[in-house]
Amino acid sequence: MELADLGVLGTDIHSHFIPGIDDGAKTLENAVDLIASMAALGYRKVITTPHVMSDYYKNTPKIILDGLEKVREAVKQQGLDIEIEAAAEYYLDETLEAKIDREELLTFGNNYVLFELPFINEPVNMEQTIFALQSTGYKPVMAHVERYVYWHDQWKKYEELYNRGIILQLNIGSLTGAYGPEVKKTAEKLVDAGIIGFLGSDCHHAGHIRMLKKASRMPYLHKVLKQDQLLNASL
Repeated sequence: MELADLGVLGTDIHSHFIPGIDDGAKTLENAVDLIASMAALGYRKVITTPHVMSDYYKNTPKIILDGLEKVREAVKQQGLDIEIEAAAEYYLDETLEAKIDREELLTFGNNYVLFELPFINEPVNMEQTIFALQSTGYKPVMAHVERYVYWHDQWKKYEELYNRGIILQLNIGSLTGAYGPEVKKTAEKLVDAGIIGFLGSDCHHAGHIRMLKKASRMPYLHKVLKQDQLLNASL
């Protein structure tokens, strides 16, 4: 199959390119190499989203935005033609509601907030936290929704989330089977249902760039790129 054109997305909304503050890029040189690879794949803009986790990655807006400026300067020095912004990937833990109350979340686009859940169990405070996001005026974007194994046999959960206005983000790499066959199957089902709002690279390292290239030959990437509900190109 011919390569899918990731350039039609225009913008990637999920990555880890600010060095040294989470499990993504290790050095500034590493970050620039990854961003150059994204540009080579056709992306014109990346919105990088460092982890914010109360017990592990205690990133603040200042830490993230200061790091963003360093990355921007390094990319500019290399003459790369790609725009770089930053938001965050917020872990839905017991501290997120306080950040919502203080309205200190980093957003992208039309007040979108990227958040992730634990991979083991659905958090008990998920519903109230999502309600707090929406009632404060944020637009919640659930990161890599296909990877939460506790919903793989609960299809109605995805429909409920979608119908409540939660934007579902799919990792492109999930279509390759890199996260396992069940994740791939769920990702394909979500594409078939036409309820994915954002595609993301979730790029941390060079292995994820290779994953994106592999996905470019997958029929389901071709399929989702043709769907009208995708929001990436609107950013």
